[in-house]
Amino acid sequence: MKRIIQETEDGSKTIFIEDLNETYHSKHGAVQEAFHVFINNGLKYFESDNDLIRIIEIGLGTGLNAFITLLEAEKLQKPIEYVGIEKYPVLDEEFQLINFFEDVFKFYPELENRKKEFIEYYNQLFYCEWESWKTISTYFKIKKVEEDFFNLQKIDEKDFDLVYFDAFGSHVQPELWEKELLTIVDTVMKDKSIFTTYAAKGSIKRGLKDLGYNVKKFPGPPGKREMMAGFKNIDI
Repeated sequence: MKRIIQETEDGSKTIFIEDLNETYHSKHGAVQEAFHVFINNGLKYFESDNDLIRIIEIGLGTGLNAFITLLEAEKLQKPIEYVGIEKYPVLDEEFQLINFFEDVFKFYPELENRKKEFIEYYNQLFYCEWESWKTISTYFKIKKVEEDFFNLQKIDEKDFDLVYFDAFGSHVQPELWEKELLTIVDTVMKDKSIFTTYAAKGSIKRGLKDLGYNVKKFPGPPGKREMMAGFKNIDI
């Protein structure tokens, strides 16, 4: 599939898949969408304790969500184990053309003085080998897995507190937004867990409710009216 680098409205770049007419991130702003959906409406619910948090991302892509989560872990001094699933890994040359470094620090001014350190962390995160755990910083370790999302039960990792569901949109891959995949994702989640995504699609809401999640809609990031999160045995 042909991939083209494009600039989004907040100045950060994303990858455009010409064959699918789809981008990896919101054209209205890659970084602000990632922060709004996965930090403000996902990880923030775990900020009040110091326990280890295990996160699985469905659609690792450029590693932007993982990098922002690393920044949050360092800011909060909170240990995080992160598994990123990706069927089509981003190429080295594509990563080199996408620069999120300046944009992410708009959200983390308190870490600005450690910018060089974090740039190195992001490079380690992207270039570390797949299929094995890699400790990136004091509070963040990652395992990248090249696998089809429907094969999650093969990855030997489970008991996740939080899922970042960041698959391509339903208009290009509708099968990723139906109950079959949600059921598979649910098998690797803890009894008390949270599912968060940028979408507010009806099939996701119905599927999560059928699986016992309390589904709530929230204001979406720029360019999206709503987004959604599901809370499994957690009162919000």
